[in-house]
Amino acid sequence: MELHETSLPTSGADMEKSLNEEGAGQTTDTAIESIEPNVAETAPAEDTPVQKPAEPLTKQRIAELASELAEKDAAEISRDEVARLKQQFYAIRHTELEAEKAAFLEKGNEESAFAPMPDADEERFKESLNLIKEKKARHAAEIEAIRMANLEAKNAIIEELTSMAGDTDNVNRHFQRFRELQQAFKTAGDVPPTHAGEQWKKYQDAVERFYDQLKVNKDLRDYDFKKNLEIKQLLCLEAEKLSEEPDVVTAFKRLQELHDKWRETGPVAKDIREEIWMRFKDASAVVNKKYQAFFEDRKQRENENEAAKTALCERIEALDFSALKSFSAWDTMTKSILEAQEEWKKLGYASRKMNTVLFNRFRATCDKFFAQKAEYFKNTKDELARNLARKTELCERAEALKDSTDWKKTTDELVALQKEWKTIGAVAKKHSDAIWHRFLEACDYFFEQKKKSTSGTRRTEQANLKEKRAVIEELKAIDGTADREAAIMKVRELMSRYQGIGHVPYRDKDKLYETYRTVVNDLYARLDIKGTGAAMANFENSISEIEGDESKLLRERDRMMRILDQKRGELNTFENNLGFFSSKSKSGDSMLREMQRRIQRLKDDLAIIEEKIRVIDSKLG
Repeated sequence: MELHETSLPTSGADMEKSLNEEGAGQTTDTAIESIEPNVAETAPAEDTPVQKPAEPLTKQRIAELASELAEKDAAEISRDEVARLKQQFYAIRHTELEAEKAAFLEKGNEESAFAPMPDADEERFKESLNLIKEKKARHAAEIEAIRMANLEAKNAIIEELTSMAGDTDNVNRHFQRFRELQQAFKTAGDVPPTHAGEQWKKYQDAVERFYDQLKVNKDLRDYDFKKNLEIKQLLCLEAEKLSEEPDVVTAFKRLQELHDKWRETGPVAKDIREEIWMRFKDASAVVNKKYQAFFEDRKQRENENEAAKTALCERIEALDFSALKSFSAWDTMTKSILEAQEEWKKLGYASRKMNTVLFNRFRATCDKFFAQKAEYFKNTKDELARNLARKTELCERAEALKDSTDWKKTTDELVALQKEWKTIGAVAKKHSDAIWHRFLEACDYFFEQKKKSTSGTRRTEQANLKEKRAVIEELKAIDGTADREAAIMKVRELMSRYQGIGHVPYRDKDKLYETYRTVVNDLYARLDIKGTGAAMANFENSISEIEGDESKLLRERDRMMRILDQKRGELNTFENNLGFFSSKSKSGDSMLREMQRRIQRLKDDLAIIEEKIRVIDSKLG
């Protein structure tokens, strides 16, 4: 953020008037106010066009760049860079959300039920943006506090100068202190812009009154005037050279620094004050006029960009989306829309007033196209019906083969059916799980029968069964009251050994697994292996650390609520899918129990998350 100590003219005429008023009729060497047109130097926050990079940035990389930017000092962080990263990130995110929504609707869901999945990159990106915002706010507050302190210090100096100027009998004695106060005033630093002009005039008035009263010998006064004249002549020379600077913005900023130095320099002899001032004013006017012309030229370019963007909006608005009746037609039109979007990105800024309006207009047409395209694909049900018919046929063929004892031939046939299944496209969501489990059940039945037919395999499975039961007994024998850490290590060792043991007979598999999981779950609870208690304690400690910071507490609560909604959605999906399972077969019964175990784990997770939300609410109370 550029900080100026004075209010600025808004036009070339105002600049000229400001310069004339400053120099005309002065009897002392007065200060020159900073002059700057009231023209925005920053681009609009929205629809920031980005030059096409050699390799498109990903969301992850953009989030990393934002994180790196957030680590910098506030003064080093560019608002333009932040705006550019936001535009790039949300352009990608918007495309992802459109694709996610289109896929959601294509599966036959209601549009009102759509809710985007949480995005870790977006969370990380938002956290970086919040940190940047906080840093910039702190930086601005620090600058304002410093300037207020400088204002008070300079006011005290002016009061002392005024007092010394009024002590006419002893003004010579005050000369050394007077010089010290002048130096102190110069080094005191910037003050708030709203006070700068008035304070400087008071300072100049106090200084000149002191000089008027100063009864020092003429040589000392002449020496002071001569030194000030040399400094101001150098400032005039530097200001005149600025007309050759190719970068008008750099030249203007340098001119403001020269004006600051001019104000810091003391007066010159009365007979040349007007002459030296007019020289400096004329050099300043050249730079100011070039600066004003620069922004007028930029305004012209913005008008040209506005016309080009308006024409692009009219061009895509004239496209007839209702005439698209085939996949190829939609693909061709999609290319046209994407080409228009690329063309839009290459255009520069329009005026601040119209830039966002034109972007919203352009985006509305693009959104309309992609919404109609999604609706078209959603309504393409014939292909889904054909896929369902083909998969139903494969189920019937697999069911006809499942009782075969010709193991080699039937295995090859079922593998071929499985490969053919993979080549068939999707079916309607309401049939997807049922048709898949029907096919899977027939295949599983055959392969289980084939497995049972091998006697050697059965002996191995019996040995594995005996070994796994022995591991379960060892797990049951663990106490853990004396040495919890040793008990945890023993549990993990036995679990690893259990997992390394091979298959057991199919008829014993589920019962054995239930016994094993019951024993392990009991040990997990007794020994708190999952660390649920410790994790909750850590969470409560972290919440206590930010207690009193309502914004951080609210952000943490929002994050917990998003996780809660996600878990509830998963739970709802699993509970709905229970209706597709049948326990009439052994494989179906096994899958049903596994689904029930997943549901229970989700319920446990929900309970923990709800408890965390209650902890946060108690701090917000």
